[in-house]
Amino acid sequence: MAKLLYQGHGSYRITGDNGAVLYFDPFAGTGYDLPADVILVTHQHGDHNQIQLVTQKPGCTVITQQQALAGGTYHRFHVAGMGIEAVEAYNKNHPSNQCVGYIITVDSVTIYGAGDTSTTRQMSQLAKRHLDYALLPGDGIYNMDLAEASECAALIGAAHNIPIHLKPGALFDRSRAEMFTGPNRLIVEPGQEIVLEKAAF
Repeated sequence: MAKLLYQGHGSYRITGDNGAVLYFDPFAGTGYDLPADVILVTHQHGDHNQIQLVTQKPGCTVITQQQALAGGTYHRFHVAGMGIEAVEAYNKNHPSNQCVGYIITVDSVTIYGAGDTSTTRQMSQLAKRHLDYALLPGDGIYNMDLAEASECAALIGAAHNIPIHLKPGALFDRSRAEMFTGPNRLIVEPGQEIVLEKAAF
């Protein structure tokens, strides 16, 4: 089964049953030892785009907001057995034409990596997708606060909602994570790896 290793801040690693490895917004923590098939970058702020931390397999695919939003269109990709779909991400600190989130499908499990964002127009449409996991930021400074993140979780309707990107300059803040009151909350700490399971809606 697919697994997700939370590295801290906005960074995590997903591995598939087929051995494929995907890194999301590399920057924080450890766990960059597995060579990557795919690297996703939501935007070009320095706490999301440290690609050099990752050892890349030959032919590794790096997808940044430039490829994901080429021509002003949100694109889809299929790499190493994983489906990747770019979606909206924006707020006062992150222009919509420079940032994206991603929906990743691996081993039939869907993971919404919101990136740096506040509520988007698209979120109300995601409930019908029956997403298995949503990873939502909530630092309240560069992104929405935890109250808004909790509202987004209810809007999106994922089977599991994981609060991340909780405090600038910190890998994680447990007290802030516990302030997240979205439905189906799942708190994952840096260095913790979880098995990703398909939900029964």
